[in-house]
Amino acid sequence: MKDETLWRRLSGIYDTDEAKAIVRWMLDEKFGLSLTDIVCGKLDDLTEEECIELEKTMLRLEQGEPVQYVLGVAEFCGRRFHVEPGVLIPRPETGELCRWISQKNRPSVTSQILDVGTGSGCIAITLALEIPEAKVTAWDISEEALRIAQKNAEALGAEVAFEKRDALDSSLCTIHYSLPLWDVIVSNPPYVCHKEAAGMERHVLEHEPHLALFVPDDDPLRFYRAIAEYALKTLNPNGLLYFELNPLYAHETEAMVRRIGFAETEIKQDMFGKQRFLKAKKT
Repeated sequence: MKDETLWRRLSGIYDTDEAKAIVRWMLDEKFGLSLTDIVCGKLDDLTEEECIELEKTMLRLEQGEPVQYVLGVAEFCGRRFHVEPGVLIPRPETGELCRWISQKNRPSVTSQILDVGTGSGCIAITLALEIPEAKVTAWDISEEALRIAQKNAEALGAEVAFEKRDALDSSLCTIHYSLPLWDVIVSNPPYVCHKEAAGMERHVLEHEPHLALFVPDDDPLRFYRAIAEYALKTLNPNGLLYFELNPLYAHETEAMVRRIGFAETEIKQDMFGKQRFLKAKKT
């Protein structure tokens, strides 16, 4: 058997290079076969049981299920995170946001950091590990997401306080009796409008959680607005708010944040040249 036999089965979903990368990652992760092993014909040495497992895996991939869900793992900022269909797969762009916070705008040693809509926990855990002197809290409305995030934190040795909270709950500020609380608030909230679905890749649209992806077409800034309003009340003086943005609404989001009361804002492009991140400072 050759790996070409396998990756060609995915050619209707992915381009050639991506199909090859997916198959080779899968063979390495599940069967310990390196590219050298594959070239040397080690695929033919798989046991009957392993061949059955390989076929089951290929059938899942042929259905468009993301390889990260099939393998149960995603790479993020040089670390391995467990992922399941209940959480979004961490993206490289989000890793850029973490680096922006932890390196170029490093908070003070006593920082209280809040990650709103933590999902797999990739942002909160990365910040907790990169800024070990900070205290990190992470919110999500999904119990399934919080379970996965907690599992990741334990596996990676990160100290994060996970809480079930709804970012759209207007009474959030009343939960805390002594405001302000935070030095940094960061969020990669749902921001894809339903009208954008037609342009999305099948494996994202059919398999990743819509709760973490979509917002109504008539209110694309729903989560940004709610989080910004909460941040203005609960950030310490000179506290920072970071967002991952929908590039289609980058300037609209920035204008909204300024209207709410943030005087200093900055938009940053991602590795693909898209206006992907926003930083706002409370004065």
